[in-house]
Amino acid sequence: MAVPTAKNQERYQMSGWDLSALVPSDPEANGSGVPSPSTAAIEEMLERLEQSVTAFEALREELSDDLEPARLIETMRQYEDITSQVYRLGAYGSLWFSSDTQSPDALTYSNRMRQLMADVQNRMLFFGLWWKGLDDERANRLLPDAAEFDDFRHYLQTMRLAKPYMLEETAERIINLKDTNGSNAIVTIYSMLTNRLEFELEVEGEVKQLTREEVMTYAYSTDPEMRAAAYQSLYKVYEREAPILAQIYVNLMQDWHTENVTLRSFNSPIAVRNLSNDVPDEAVETLLEVARRNATLFQRYFALKAKWLGVDKLRRYDIYAPLAGSSKDIPYEDAVELVLDTFKNFDLDFAAKAQRVFDDNHVDSEIRKGKRTGAFCATVLPSITPYVLLNYTNKVRDVATVAHELGHAVHSMMAEDHSILTQHSTLPLAETASVFAEMVMNEQLLAEEKDPLVRREILAASVDDIYATVMRQAFFVIFENSAHQAIQENASPQELNRLYLENLKEQFGDSVEVSDEFQYEWVSIPHIYHTPFYCYAYSFGQLLVISLFRRYQEEGDAFKPGYLKMLARGGSARPHEILAEAGIDMTDPDFWQAGFDVIRDMIDELEATTVS
Repeated sequence: MAVPTAKNQERYQMSGWDLSALVPSDPEANGSGVPSPSTAAIEEMLERLEQSVTAFEALREELSDDLEPARLIETMRQYEDITSQVYRLGAYGSLWFSSDTQSPDALTYSNRMRQLMADVQNRMLFFGLWWKGLDDERANRLLPDAAEFDDFRHYLQTMRLAKPYMLEETAERIINLKDTNGSNAIVTIYSMLTNRLEFELEVEGEVKQLTREEVMTYAYSTDPEMRAAAYQSLYKVYEREAPILAQIYVNLMQDWHTENVTLRSFNSPIAVRNLSNDVPDEAVETLLEVARRNATLFQRYFALKAKWLGVDKLRRYDIYAPLAGSSKDIPYEDAVELVLDTFKNFDLDFAAKAQRVFDDNHVDSEIRKGKRTGAFCATVLPSITPYVLLNYTNKVRDVATVAHELGHAVHSMMAEDHSILTQHSTLPLAETASVFAEMVMNEQLLAEEKDPLVRREILAASVDDIYATVMRQAFFVIFENSAHQAIQENASPQELNRLYLENLKEQFGDSVEVSDEFQYEWVSIPHIYHTPFYCYAYSFGQLLVISLFRRYQEEGDAFKPGYLKMLARGGSARPHEILAEAGIDMTDPDFWQAGFDVIRDMIDELEATTVS
């Protein structure tokens, strides 16, 4: 591991992030450490946005079957510019609120921007409805042919995928307003309720009040009683909050079903996410079916892990238990150096882009009360370095999180030559760089490590992470499918708890003992509230990357150009087209099974490892 110099220690100190690239700041900082936005700058940006939207609205009278292709290109340039302005203003609110979910100023600003975005969306709605309403022949004649307009052409073609599900303009306007003041507001309330929570845990004789991130570091403790106490502390609080949180979920999903299945006539609730991901229903069904069939693979692993830990059977508290007795902490600056060195060994440009995130001070790494839990990377505009949120606790697993989120940032920067309309990859391909970055880092650690005990620890930690990313996330979506159906049959929160407990027992079979408090785990999963059916993207991405990484191991440097080209596509082509270039058919069960076969090889290697 690299030893940080004094310069690097200064560069990589844990801190909040600088949002001034989005909106100029007033000199005085608020309580979260994020300076408040300049009121004058905000009003100037809003005035420019109003002028841009007004000019765009004037195009309504020009839209007809006789529109010239050149005029459509001009329209798309205006559309792109307005999208950029809205993203900049909205992202500031989202990131500010993530920095401090208890800040009334951040909440007020964020709410104002949500209302603004709904208004802009409604005023520009006529364009999308006109475009999707054209017959295929006329739309194809209007699409620009020149290579310089590839991004516009792809974006316009993708818009038309939603044609069968669109409503008339008045209904679409009502839905936009309904979402702003209804479902979006309820999700904000969920975030405020859950991010304010504190968890009581006794540590070395002292009772501490901890954040969720802090209490969950003890889920990886070498002490089995501490692991149990951490989970019990967590779900004691969520059990108390469960009636409210479950009711929030029930109402959100009833709204989801009413809008998308009843009004828009989607075949199923999950089909909405599949369309937005541009992934066929068949591919997602195949992925989930293959994952379900391979649950026994991880059950076998957990049985092996119980033997290594010297117990008859793992408890759910123990599935992430370390095998070695290491309590090693890794300071933040060491973690950053380790990740960047790993990236340099893979590709210098990959590493340089990751370095840019730190150089621009676009990382919020410290733990603060009220800060959003977890970690994420937010790409705003092609011209602005992405932002990364971490909650770094000095644990080994946090290093993987740093690599993962920086991988997301590099993915975005690889695609920064594209339009804001096509820079972002769809969700299933969004993990292509992040998970790959973790695997490259693990490979480097294994290459440098000769101690069989430490190698087993690294491999086991990797399988633990693969379980969490593949199987756990797939079963979240399997639960969501069941929960949506149950809610339509008027299931109570208690029945949803029972469904989730049954879901866990199917995952683990007889290999893991699941105690009753885990029935409340589902209300603690933000993704199923914020973005229903999001989680299969993790399974999709991890299995895809496992396949790609096996090729990298076999091909070496010859693999890199094609892989980096894939990242540089961003969202400028359909997922099946990007994957087809790599010889991948996402609807083929054998492709998904091949990923699980690689995981089986890892477990076989672990089983064969001799540790004296």
